[in-house]
Amino acid sequence: MSAQKPDITLYTTQTPNGIKISITLEELGLPYKVEKIDITKNTQKEPWFLAINPNGRIPALTDTFSDGKSIRLFESGSIQQYLVEQYDKDHKISFPAGSREHYEMNNWVFFLNAGVGPMQGQANHFNRYAPEKIQYGISRYLNETRRLYGVLDTHLASSSSGYLVGDRCSIADIAHYGWIASAAWAGVDINEFPNLKAWEERMTAREGVERGRHVPDPHKIKELSKDEMDKRAEEGRKWVQAGMAADAKK
Repeated sequence: MSAQKPDITLYTTQTPNGIKISITLEELGLPYKVEKIDITKNTQKEPWFLAINPNGRIPALTDTFSDGKSIRLFESGSIQQYLVEQYDKDHKISFPAGSREHYEMNNWVFFLNAGVGPMQGQANHFNRYAPEKIQYGISRYLNETRRLYGVLDTHLASSSSGYLVGDRCSIADIAHYGWIASAAWAGVDINEFPNLKAWEERMTAREGVERGRHVPDPHKIKELSKDEMDKRAEEGRKWVQAGMAADAKK
């Protein structure tokens, strides 16, 4: 059964996983409210938010389900699947359940959620947020991120549509977008992957992506100079380390 009418609130901030959901919502043309979560102040660890996502991470989403009661969604891949199952009956950014393309789409959604996201996230951590430079950690995760980019680049080289699956942009593409757009932050040179770079430019040109990537704040990661990146990393390092210390005491 489908929810009768969207009553969606998105809890998010300006991160690759956060804009994944706002882009999905914009591509579907769904109305939604936005509640910006200040992760620098650990808002995501407050009791009210933990009632929505017990893991204390963004993004999260609430909606009125088909039974008339509120439903909570957390983990970005789960949220994406919910949104297309409930609201993408015309398969604007998905494929019919049980089709070959549906399973191929899921392959790449899980490739992002289990591969690109975690590996690039760790590359970000060791390159930007660790209290000391640990070259093994930097090299390990940067090289793995580059390997995964290579997998995407090779796959896209044979795509007739220019997207990851079938003849359209799907949630598989949307899932990857924020991470690929943040390649430089992790230390990856996107120019090494020409097919992936062309795909990123193709995605950025989409109206839904353009609207969704600026939620809840302007998406400026690609506009930052090296000095600006270093300054932002220094500021971020303080609250990242403080959050890790607080978690270690629990």
